Formats: sequence, C-alpha cells, structure tokens
Amino acid sequence: MAQAQKVDSKDPVPLSATLKRLYPFVKPILPRLFCGFLCALGAGIVALVIPQVLAWLVNSVLHRDGVSSEVWISVAIVAALGFVEAFLIFMRRQFVLTPAAGLETKMRIRFYKHLQRLPVAFHERWGSGQLLSRSMSDLSLLRRWLAFGAMMLVVETVTVITGLVLMFTHSWILGLLYFLGSIPIAIKAYRFRNEYRAASRLSQDQAGDLATAVEESVHGIRVIKAFGRGPHIYEGFNSQAKSLQETEIAKAKTLASFLLTVVAVPETILGLGLIIGIAQVANGTLSVGALVAYFAIAAVIAGPVEGMGMLLGMTLSTKTALDRHFEVMDATNDIVSPEDPSSPEHRDGSVELHHVRFAYPDTAGTHRPILADINLQIRPGETMALVGITGSGKSTLLNLIPRLHETTAGEVLVHGQNVKDWDLDQLRTEIAVAFEDTTLFSTTIRDNVLLGAPASLTEDERQALLDEALDVAQAHFAYSLPQGVDTLIGEEGLSLSGGQRQRIALARAIAARPSVLVLDDPLSALDVRTEELVTEKLREVLTGTTTLIVAHRPSTVMLADRVALLRDGRIDAVGSHTHLLSTNEHYRFVIASLDDEELTTAGEASR
Repeated sequence: MAQAQKVDSKDPVPLSATLKRLYPFVKPILPRLFCGFLCALGAGIVALVIPQVLAWLVNSVLHRDGVSSEVWISVAIVAALGFVEAFLIFMRRQFVLTPAAGLETKMRIRFYKHLQRLPVAFHERWGSGQLLSRSMSDLSLLRRWLAFGAMMLVVETVTVITGLVLMFTHSWILGLLYFLGSIPIAIKAYRFRNEYRAASRLSQDQAGDLATAVEESVHGIRVIKAFGRGPHIYEGFNSQAKSLQETEIAKAKTLASFLLTVVAVPETILGLGLIIGIAQVANGTLSVGALVAYFAIAAVIAGPVEGMGMLLGMTLSTKTALDRHFEVMDATNDIVSPEDPSSPEHRDGSVELHHVRFAYPDTAGTHRPILADINLQIRPGETMALVGITGSGKSTLLNLIPRLHETTAGEVLVHGQNVKDWDLDQLRTEIAVAFEDTTLFSTTIRDNVLLGAPASLTEDERQALLDEALDVAQAHFAYSLPQGVDTLIGEEGLSLSGGQRQRIALARAIAARPSVLVLDDPLSALDVRTEELVTEKLREVLTGTTTLIVAHRPSTVMLADRVALLRDGRIDAVGSHTHLLSTNEHYRFVIASLDDEELTTAGEASR
C-alpha cells in the first residue's frame, strides 16, 4: 500500500515559514478577518470591564449608607456589558465564518486541480487515502483555525496580559504573584510544542493510511470475499486502527499534561493570593473591592489561560495539516505543455517511435530499463498489434504515446511531430486510450461513454455517437438497465460485470473520435462470440484510424494489419501474423503461450 513519506520528529519547517506560505491565500480576506479579530478583542475587553464595575459596586455602593438606586445602576451596567459582549461574539462569527469557508473551498479546488495535473508516476507513489485526508480533513482543520483558533489565540493572549495589568493596578503584590505563576506554564509550553507537533503529524499520517486501507478494502471487496480473506484483512486494519488509537492517546496525554500545568498553577496561585489578599485587607493596604476585582479578573482570564493550551494544540495541528498540504502542492509536474506549443501541418495519423528508452525514475541507472531501444513506425490508418511475454513493457510503451509517462530518451512522434512539442490537452484529444484495468466513474453510462466526446456536438449528435459507440462495443445491455443509459453504475462501475465494464470503457475510447486509438488488451474479459462481434464492428469503425493494440489473445492479433513483437526492451520483429509465424521462433513461442492462456480461460468459462 502506498504511503506518504513520514517526517522527522524535529520540525524542519518553522511555524513562521508555514504561515508565510499561507499568507497569499489569506490576504484577500484579511479585512474581514481583522474585523472579526477586533470584535473578539472587544468582547474580551468588555469581559474585563465587568470586574471593575464589581469593584466599584463593593467599594462605593455596598455599605451602610449606600443608595439602592446605585445597585440597580450597577446591575444595568453589568447587563449592558454582557449584551455588548454577546453581540461582539456574534459579529465575530459573522465576519470570519464565510471568508474562512470560502478559503477552504478555494484551496480544496486548487488542490484537486493540482492532483489532476500531476503525472501518473506521482499517483503510483501516493496512497489515495493520504491524498483524501489532505484535501478534506486537513483543510477543514485550517478553516476552523482561521475562523476561531488563530484570532482567539491572539485575543486570549491579549486578554491575559490586560488582566495582569489590571491586577497590578489593584495590587502589585498579587499581580506579581500571578505573573510568576506564568513562568512554569511558559516552560511547559515550549516542551509541549515539539512533543505535540510530532504526535499530531504521526496521527494525521496514520489516519491517511487508514483511509487508504478502507478504500482498498471497499474496492477489492469481491476479491477479499472470493478468497475468504476477510479475517486477515480485518486483522491488518485492526492493527492499523489500534496504532492510530495509541498515537491519539499519546497525543491526548501530551495535551492533558500541558493542561494540568495550565490549570493547576493558576488555581494554586489564586489560593496563595487569597491568603495574601485577606492579610492586605486586614492591615488596610488593600480594599475589599480591589480584592473582589482581583478574583473577578482571575475568573475572567481563567478561561483564556486554559483555552490557550487547546488553541496552541490546534495551532500546531493546523501547521502540520498545512505542511502536509504543501507537500503535495510542492510536487512538480515534469509532463507539461511547452511554452510555445506547435501543431503538426498534416494530421496523417502516423505514430513513430525513434530510439525510445524508458526506465522508472527510482530505478534509472541501477536497473535495466523497461524499454531499451524502441524503433517502431505505425502507418496512417493501420491497426498494429503489440505482443510479447508478460512483463515485457507493452503497457508502458502505450503510455508513452499520450505522454502519461515521459520517455527517458528518444522521440515519440504523432502526425510527424514530437509529442513534447504538442499542447498536452490537444495531444490527448487526438489520442483515445482503453486500459486493461478498466476505470469507470460513479455516474451514468451516458456520461462515462461520452467523457471524451467533442464538446461542440449537439445533443442529437451526442446521442447518435453514444448509440454508435455502444453498438461497436456490443454494450447493448446498457439499454436494458433500469434507467437505460442514464443508470448510475456505482463507484468504479462495480455494479457491472468485468466484461460489461470493459465494453463501456471500449465504447468511451471509440466515442472520443480519435485519430489515434491506443488499446491495452480491451477484449480480455469478453467471451469468444462477443469478441468476434466486437472485432467485426471495430474493423468497420477503425477504418482510417491509426490503432495500436496490446494483444493477449490470438484472436485479437488477427484484428491487426501488422504485428510488432516486443522482446528484451526492443522491437524484435514487425510483420504480418502469418509472416512472423513462419520466420520468428520467439513469436511462435509467444503465440503458443497466448493459445494456452485462451484455452485455459475458455475451459474455466465452460465450467
């Protein structure tokens, strides 16, 4: 299973650098975020004013000669301040929620667009669950941090500092005592940062791996059930889930240990402050109102002091999420359109490979390349079959034509022009591909088949093209489904049989109306009779279309005008099926192997 690369526990990227990368995305919404910050700050300040009113109430009103009307005035002031505080909190949410959600959506769309542009080699290295967690949960965490965590961390820090200043105005001794209590909290916070960041990164990576495991199990449920490997798969998943549980528990313990310090130290300080404050009141150096105000201020900032631990943890988790997000966004795409793309003068349908070499990036230079020196010319309108033993690189060669992989050396020409000189989108509209591993999308049969159809067609033309493609692929079963061609086929088309999925994929390639058609064993899941019907239709529809088809069955080879034999990373021979049978021993061996495979498949089908 593909997994994301894990990072070292020592953070190589400081928080300031991560926030600097985030700034261009946040800049357009900064005015609204700043207004939300002012509202949150105002709410904190208003909360600190209430203890001052209480001090005035105790010192000036609650005595033997006090006037009752002043009590009601104090009550009205406290109630008004409470209303203002609530209104400011409401306005903070109004200012920040919409832009934060908009930023999340914008970054998610940008992330998805980047994934679509990255080469196939990138997706072969990364687990889908890792990419899913980065596009969903990580960006959701960013939204919550922007809308609440970031500004509240600043506001609560300002609130605590302001509260300390007010404490000093009432009693410098009590204020100093509370300030000294913040020293062990600061030391604990420094240690907490590194421990929590490492645990947070590990848990997010493990969650991504777990998502990949769930996705693979769902997609492969038929195989799991067919082989009776449910308990084995369960044990593997159970082990991964428990590892994530242990990491989350360790993460929670780290946070709990920090919160223990954050809560216990201020409460201990308040106990000592009560003793000292009573002594000061007794000797007349501190008024009762000032002592009440001190404890009221302590009550107001108690929430921010405790909340700062949670907000610091949230900030570190968000930093980890952003680092994971930028890991993918920093992945480079080396298969791109040139700065000044050109178009061929004549679209004759020719395909040529000159001294093409290919090796995967992680093995180049250390292992024999998959394709060593390919020289092949496919004539305009010709159907050529590509045969070779399993693992000879047939599918890899096909992927080089639409630039799904990049050649290590040599040239691939389409219509006489190097594919690297084409605009990539234009090149891929000229070429249609049907892969051996059929991939369908969770939509209707109509949408799947017409995925690559020209956008300029009218509805009537699209319908005619759909009918023609389904007819050629012998996919008439689509019309008998509950909603016909508008039937939703479920995730990856798993509601269809293997042969049905393969025929839909073949119809999709035909409907693209390409000038070059690349087929990777498109008939392997079909029975002999259906293959004969499809072959007859393909002969008609492929007239004038240059076709390169990987053949794993002799009957597929018979469809071709010529056959190319791939051996040891080179084209060993090219010629008609009959000619190669009579002149090439290795070709006879390959065809005999295909015959054996076909007989075995037919025997299994008959049983």
